[in-house]
Amino acid sequence: MLIFLDIDGVMVPARGWKSPELLDDGFPAFSGQAVDALQNLISKDTTVMLTTSHKMNYTTAEWIAIFLNRGIHISNIKSLGANIDQLSRKDEILRWFNAHISDENFIIIDDDKSLLDLPAFLKERLILTSPLIGLTSGHVTIAKSLLKRPHWEVAG
Repeated sequence: MLIFLDIDGVMVPARGWKSPELLDDGFPAFSGQAVDALQNLISKDTTVMLTTSHKMNYTTAEWIAIFLNRGIHISNIKSLGANIDQLSRKDEILRWFNAHISDENFIIIDDDKSLLDLPAFLKERLILTSPLIGLTSGHVTIAKSLLKRPHWEVAG
């Protein structure tokens, strides 16, 4: 399974009036409910594909440590490439799917509303979070339902 994952507005609620708490590694703390929700989705065969704007700021080993320091055990982390063309999140994800043929089941977890303009086969796999709240147990229920269906099976 492949989880395309944003951080701000998903794992770290975006509260413009308040700076997020930073942990000892210098990265913001994740919300407790987001930690529980993501851990509930991850299995040993899960790959987390980081889509966050922070994706290139850390090595894979550093990302694994960041998640582990927040109570999330992920052994396989990748990221969309560097966004040197300054593409929107939607276009970054589209570029990845156009460049990769994969039969792996996937979901996209993000708070970026531009993703509502994704093609149907991607949009139907989108879990859109509220940036003020982030990932919740309700999103896990939706994600698990989506993941029960093959990704090529478009909802009618």
